[in-house]
Parts: sequence; structure tokens; C-alpha cells
Amino acid sequence: MADILNVLEFCMDHLVEIAILIFEFIGVGIIIFSGLRGFWLYLKRSPETKLTLAKGLAMGLEFKLGSEILRTVIVRDWKEIGTVAGIIALRAALTFLIHWEIKEEEKEMH
Repeated sequence: MADILNVLEFCMDHLVEIAILIFEFIGVGIIIFSGLRGFWLYLKRSPETKLTLAKGLAMGLEFKLGSEILRTVIVRDWKEIGTVAGIIALRAALTFLIHWEIKEEEKEMH
């Protein structure tokens, strides 16, 4: 029975690590794409530059936040848990601020 649990734990750890890498990759890709698109809109002097960039950054941070939440599944040490909790708190605060800025920008546009 212990061998089966060890195999399941091993499989779960690797599955979660792969999912973390995928979510991190998606988040970074979205942030890069949004930055390039925002720069393009800035060059064109589009009034939607700030809003478009903020929405892209928020989406990228959501994926990165999801990867940090998944990371809590595989951490074993209290020091690691504290580090992950700090990262989650920081990313959640950034996401909150970006969403607040999006709402303010949408109010100004209307």
C-alpha cells in the first residue's frame, strides 16, 4: 500500500510541476504579447493603449498567480510556504491594482 501511495505522490508532484511550468509560460507569453501590442498602440497614439496594456498584464498575472497557487500543493517546508505565500500576496495585490486601474480608465473613456 505504501508503494502505491509513493507512486501516486511521485506522479502528482510531476504533474503539478508540469502544470506550473505551462501556466508560467502562458502568463509570460501573454505579458510579452501585451507589452508589444501596447507599444504598437502607443506608436499609433491610440487612446486605448493604457487600457489594452493593463488588461493584458492582468490576464498574464492571473496565469502566474494560478501557477503559484498550484505550487502550494508540492511545497514541503514552512520556509517555502512563507515564500510562496508572499509571492501570492504580491501578485494578488498587483492584480487588484491593475483591475482598479482598468475600471478607472474605462470610466474616463465613457
